[in-house]
Amino acid sequence: MKKQFRYIFITFIIFNGLNAQGLLEKKEEIFTRQDTLRGSITKERAWWDVKNYHLDIKVNPADSTISGSNTIKYQVVEEYMIMQIDLQNPMQIFKVIQDGKSLKYRREGNAFFVELVASQTKGAIKELTVFYGGKPKVAVNPPWDGGITWKSDTNGKPFIASSCQGLGASVWWPNKDHMYDEVENMLISVNVPNNLTNVSNGRLISVKQLKDGTKTYNWYVSNPINNYGVNINIGDYVSFSEKYKGEKGDLDCTYYVLRDNLAKAKKQFQDVPKMLKAFEHWFGPYPFYEDSYKLVEAPYLGMEHQSSVTYGNKFQNGYLGRDLSGTGWGLKFDFIIIHESGHEWFANNITYKDIADMWIHESFTNYSESLFVEYYYGKEAGFEYVRGTRKNIKNDKPIIGNYDVNNEGSGDMYPKGANMLHTVRQLVNDDEKWRGILRGLNSTFYHQTVTTKQIEDYLSQQVAIDLSTVFNQYLRDTRIPTLEYFFKDNQMGYRWTNCVTGLNMPVKVTLNGKDELLQPETEWKRIPAKTENSKLEINKNFYVAGFNITE
Repeated sequence: MKKQFRYIFITFIIFNGLNAQGLLEKKEEIFTRQDTLRGSITKERAWWDVKNYHLDIKVNPADSTISGSNTIKYQVVEEYMIMQIDLQNPMQIFKVIQDGKSLKYRREGNAFFVELVASQTKGAIKELTVFYGGKPKVAVNPPWDGGITWKSDTNGKPFIASSCQGLGASVWWPNKDHMYDEVENMLISVNVPNNLTNVSNGRLISVKQLKDGTKTYNWYVSNPINNYGVNINIGDYVSFSEKYKGEKGDLDCTYYVLRDNLAKAKKQFQDVPKMLKAFEHWFGPYPFYEDSYKLVEAPYLGMEHQSSVTYGNKFQNGYLGRDLSGTGWGLKFDFIIIHESGHEWFANNITYKDIADMWIHESFTNYSESLFVEYYYGKEAGFEYVRGTRKNIKNDKPIIGNYDVNNEGSGDMYPKGANMLHTVRQLVNDDEKWRGILRGLNSTFYHQTVTTKQIEDYLSQQVAIDLSTVFNQYLRDTRIPTLEYFFKDNQMGYRWTNCVTGLNMPVKVTLNGKDELLQPETEWKRIPAKTENSKLEINKNFYVAGFNITE
């Protein structure tokens, strides 16, 4: 028997074994109690709902310290007397006050357990203040290995920023460090030396000049915000601004860059209104009109801090000048402006409850890059871009991580997740319907924290196809599904192999020059087809492989 192999995308994987659902079993990982305290909704977290933070801090560049307080306003959900507040070593809590009384607390690693004294009546609104300080962890490779970046600009002035996704906001300020509970609004007060500016989230409501030669910048965030999105950016900044006429009216856009980079920024940041126009088309209105949009130069590559997106792409197109898709389209735009701003919809508007579901942020935002290309350069250009990113897929481990231990899945959540969504789009087969689904996600889950199941169920409902096995295949497995087929006795046989149990994803093909929609399952199906010289081509927009068996 002669075999002919034709793969749309080829990867060889060694499997550890399959479970009862036909999913690749996860490699065993070891987690600690600290992982559980960080990643789960503990009893000491569950009983209170955070309403407001007032983070009031002094940042001292001279000795790389942060000190101050966080006043936490919360509502009692269930009566309980111990509260978990998170703050990571080597930072220290010095005192906790409620109703004018100092409270006892004990430390267990990065979690502090505060013993409350006043009655915590269900439904009551209470507050307490946590006083703290120290030298926070220095970011080694921001934003991936986060913390605080302490650098100097070319003129020798301090250039400082926070970045802490994954690691956690508690690396530099005390809070309820779990994504499920977003604070509803927040005041951020940051004291810095007189010759520096601090830029944080929301709108600048005041600057207070102090007698000691420092200034305090007060920023107010009026929308819910995820805690890793809270940021400080400190430097010798200058700014310029414009108004974008968007779907909800005038959107204030302000840009902060180091003094010497103003001219370059005014040219490069022209991508911002282009981004807003494209993404409001695809995703709906920018989610934070009340808090404005800001793009802020930072001493690292960049990140999606809500209404205060950070930028360090050296004022050039691509990803530090490179095209991650290898198609040429990636050099048509500034990757950091487009990608990190795309997170305003998928990460800041729609936020995962558990970092195991980080694909919700990264897959949609990675796909937003191709949607930007499509908006300005045409459908085939956008399709070519997302297909080009497949070369970055490793298929090393599942995209979804382990729950309740602050564990994210494979970095494939970026390119593979985008190609999964692109595959689903082919099943929708209606561009306006697809756009409506993306906009519907942002309106249905507006300012909410969500689970993978909520997103999966919404997409299945809107596409009108049960996509559960599709999500199992791409999010929970590492294999590339393979359409195995043969021609014999004037018939074509076909089925899915190298896949999860029960995969029933339709696939577009061209059979002998005619477009067809096949409905493969994991058992053989047959349709009439001439045997001699038959040819099948799988639509290249499906992230699948093909295996032709000729007998």
